[in-house]
Amino acid sequence: MASGKVLEETYRKWVQYKEDCIRMIEYEPFPQGLFCNRTFDRYACWPDTPAGTIINISCPYYLPWFDKVSKGVVRRRCGADGLWAREEDGQVWRDMTQCEEEKEVASQELWFKQLMVSFRMLYTVGYSMSLFTLITALIILLSIRKLHCTRNYIHANLFMSFILRAVSVIVKDTLLERHWGREIMKQADLSEMLSHQAAIGCRIAQVMMQYCVLANHYWFFGEAVYLYSVLIASVFIENSKYIPYICLGWGTPLLFVIPWVVMKLLKENKECWAVNENMNYWWIIRFPILFASLINLLIFMKILKVILSKLRASNQNGYPDYKLRLAKATLTLIPLFGIHEVIFIFATDEQTTGILRYIKVFFTLFLNSFQGFLVGVLYCYANKEVCPHFVFSFHKFDRAFTSQSSCERQHTSL
Repeated sequence: MASGKVLEETYRKWVQYKEDCIRMIEYEPFPQGLFCNRTFDRYACWPDTPAGTIINISCPYYLPWFDKVSKGVVRRRCGADGLWAREEDGQVWRDMTQCEEEKEVASQELWFKQLMVSFRMLYTVGYSMSLFTLITALIILLSIRKLHCTRNYIHANLFMSFILRAVSVIVKDTLLERHWGREIMKQADLSEMLSHQAAIGCRIAQVMMQYCVLANHYWFFGEAVYLYSVLIASVFIENSKYIPYICLGWGTPLLFVIPWVVMKLLKENKECWAVNENMNYWWIIRFPILFASLINLLIFMKILKVILSKLRASNQNGYPDYKLRLAKATLTLIPLFGIHEVIFIFATDEQTTGILRYIKVFFTLFLNSFQGFLVGVLYCYANKEVCPHFVFSFHKFDRAFTSQSSCERQHTSL
């Protein structure tokens, strides 16, 4: 929320500018003769001005684009009668054309804002689709008793982490919109909007979102570790025990989110904590994600090597489609392990600028928001283990419902 940061900084500089102006108005000695009175018109600070002259004042330093208009001036005309000149509509005449933002820059900012709105619509659709798909998939996995096993429990927790991530992102966006989108009618409204009390809600939402994102990545890690332990080596001793995976997926994120919250409170306690002024603090969140992604990549490559060797052995026994099956296994594991995160793993926020940054933002938002939908489809709706049980349970329910309806009709006829 860079716009929120700009608004807060602009307001604080404006308050300082206003206080400096009020001190000038109170303590500067008055000149001799006829003059227009000193004043602050909420845009610029005007000193006493001799009648019949035009006064030039430097552009106010609180303007966000001040570095580009620092040599410009804003002007007022003092009439021969010692009153500030007015326009036909009664407003005091003021020429501030030299202090306005360049049209080219303004159009670029408008284009950037429209692009961000489009990105937000994209990932809101993605997270909404993922939310619906994953909730129904989670219900299916938990409601069919024959599907209850460690592997599917881990899948269910991964689904839950996706659900919480989608909900936290949508809630965070809603609270940010409420926080920065309120109508400002007077200065008190702006002061209230920038107060710490008004930001508590969106700060809590920001913390929850960071926790859910980390939990989501560490359930990717849990999926990778479980598959590695089944195919290659026993990592958590007994594969039937899933408590260590619970600690890994839901507990590990707390080890990083809590220090991040402490640093935000002590060092960057501004607005909704959505902007990272000191990127060193952001590494508290970024490092565990990069670490888990790299380990997942190594496990992914090791598992693919095992699958390849087994498929080659099958090929020698008369199964010629092993390359197709390897490709299928690869594409299935990519969303489960979150391997797509590695695409921009070395293109950090500090290094990406211009068009590369927009490309990174687009692909990151697109893949992250639709990933839950893809995982739900692959590991529930298109799962050869789940589908027969689901169809059987559906037919069983349908027969029970039909039988109950038939009994009710017979009872009614009697």
